[in-house]
Amino acid sequence: MTTYEDILYDAADGVARITINRPKVMNAFRARTCDELIHAFNRAGWDKSIGVIVLGGAGDRAFCTGGDQSAHDGQYDGRGLIGLPIEEVQSLIRDVPKPVIARVQGYAIGGGNVLAALCDLTIASEKAVFGQVGPKMGSVDPGFGTAYLARIVGEKKAREIWYLCRRYSAAEAMAMGLVNLVVPHDQLDAEVSRWCAEILERSPTAIAIAKRSFNADSDNIRGIGAMGMQTLKLYYDSEESREGVRALTEKRKPDFRKYAK
Repeated sequence: MTTYEDILYDAADGVARITINRPKVMNAFRARTCDELIHAFNRAGWDKSIGVIVLGGAGDRAFCTGGDQSAHDGQYDGRGLIGLPIEEVQSLIRDVPKPVIARVQGYAIGGGNVLAALCDLTIASEKAVFGQVGPKMGSVDPGFGTAYLARIVGEKKAREIWYLCRRYSAAEAMAMGLVNLVVPHDQLDAEVSRWCAEILERSPTAIAIAKRSFNADSDNIRGIGAMGMQTLKLYYDSEESREGVRALTEKRKPDFRKYAK
């Protein structure tokens, strides 16, 4: 892969910036987006000249809003169990031996909220908004998006986030531990650069060991996620799940209950 269609990649002064570049769909990801993110994270993660990776979204409106529903009709439009290798993207964020900073300037919703949670650090604009939408859309993230989220914000709060599908301000996200720092919107890039500069002054080997040590404590969630994705494939084949996409297309409230067994 020599060129990218869905993302931007820039590497300079020890920092690799990976940006989902689909602002017209609020930086929602499709299968191609995931494949390009996998390539980019491998590229940056094993480049010895890179000390920190910044994950962001193009434009001012959204960091990422999860899976692109226009590419979802029972299955997504690519490879993997659900036609979307998002679990590989999630694993790579954890596996690369470099800190990954989420730069969140707007909506981090659904799968975007999961990506922000998975990054080692999250710095948000005061305009950022966080939340999950799976049960409103006939979907769920049955691994890192649920079990790992509970490690961050606590079991009760994680269940609230998933069961109620509310939206949370950047300040609320910081209070629950989902965000490291909230800054004025026009200071976001400068603050991210400051954190990158501090990381680059530290021992890369010590940081890599620390990251792997943190991950070791929660890596069983990867297995939970693998089993969950197998179940999710079956769920996406159901009329109950398809009702979410149909309702979105038809601009109405979904009626999941009529399909419940």
